[in-house]
Amino acid sequence: MTVTAPSKPSRTTLRAALPAQDSGSGPESVGERRRGLSLLRATDVYALVGAAAAALAVTGVLFTRLLPFNGALGFVVIAYALFLALYALLVSFDESGPAVRDRVAAVVVQSLGLVMVGALAFVIVYTLWEGRKALPHPNFYTEDMAKAGPLDPLTAGGIVHAMIGTLEQIAMSLAITVPAGLLCAVFLNEVPGPFARFVRTVVEAMTALPSIVAGLFIYATVILSLGFDRSGFAASLALSVMMLPIIIRASDVVIRLVPGTLREAAYALGTSRWRTVWHVVLPTARSGLTTSVILGTARGVGETSPVLLTAGFTAEVNADPRSGPMVSLPLATFEFVKSPEPTMIARGFGTAAVLMLLVLVLFVIARIIGGRGPGRLTRRQEHRRVLASRRDAERFASRRDAEAFASRASANAISDSSAASPVPHVPRSTP
Repeated sequence: MTVTAPSKPSRTTLRAALPAQDSGSGPESVGERRRGLSLLRATDVYALVGAAAAALAVTGVLFTRLLPFNGALGFVVIAYALFLALYALLVSFDESGPAVRDRVAAVVVQSLGLVMVGALAFVIVYTLWEGRKALPHPNFYTEDMAKAGPLDPLTAGGIVHAMIGTLEQIAMSLAITVPAGLLCAVFLNEVPGPFARFVRTVVEAMTALPSIVAGLFIYATVILSLGFDRSGFAASLALSVMMLPIIIRASDVVIRLVPGTLREAAYALGTSRWRTVWHVVLPTARSGLTTSVILGTARGVGETSPVLLTAGFTAEVNADPRSGPMVSLPLATFEFVKSPEPTMIARGFGTAAVLMLLVLVLFVIARIIGGRGPGRLTRRQEHRRVLASRRDAERFASRRDAEAFASRASANAISDSSAASPVPHVPRSTP
């Protein structure tokens, strides 16, 4: 009787598409068609272009021929709604229901992103265009408004006093808010409890605090109660009240994202809590913490009302933040554009353009300082790390040589003592 072994199940394989053979070379071998991995297909482009063209055409007919509609805003809203409907209809010819909803949602999100980018570009371009008459003059960056009035041409006066005031105020505010904000964020994450939950609730409530309230608080406590003058320091305190909740909230979220396994590994090696925070948690979240500082700086550098209440306004340079009024770039912009004179309005828009450039420079500097990922070191840090490793290697080698020398010395001493002591003679007993 012959027993046949059970046949193994055949393995399913995917064959790549083979090139078509000539008609005279035998039967044609056709493989499966390779699936494309590109996210953008030709049908998607056709659907977008067709839906946009049809929406514009239908909206134009409605506004000009059928309905008594007018206005650019209404045209854009109706055209966008028709575009979404027509795009969903065109996509439904090739895709199923979930895919259609996914494509429509993607188009909505991307279109909102384009709207935000367009609005930002419009603000920047409009500010630069309105301030184009004041920006080319060198005196605009090197002089103050002490000897220039509203009727003077743009060749007289400048905003150097506002630039100095902004830099001093934001520097003092960062010196207060960065250490306090990071310490509070570390406390909220590393020391949980009822008090930490209460502090987190207060911080979240303060993120929506109006700027005028912060200015009034510093004005009532520091200027009226304590008797300080209006100064740049008082303005920096008001800006700190605005910046601190933003930095704490953003840093808290960033530190939460640090994996708990890193803390557990540090604790398993016997590291204390503060060393774990200093050497593990903060370096890992450095990029996110830099972003939180940038957000706080963006909140404080553009405030006008707290500076107006606590520092006042001056047309002269005041580099002493402890006494005397001190103006900032946002406050100078506000004062310039209030004037009906075209030269003052041009100075106001030029000041706003300088403020945007200053914010961009600060952001770039912050990104360069803290934009490296976890574990990435600068060349100077790598050089110091190499030198420290060499010193450690030399110390370990010297310690190993000392231990070897000590062991050899002890072995020689033992051998010398055993050779110097005579062996006692034991008489042999007779039977």
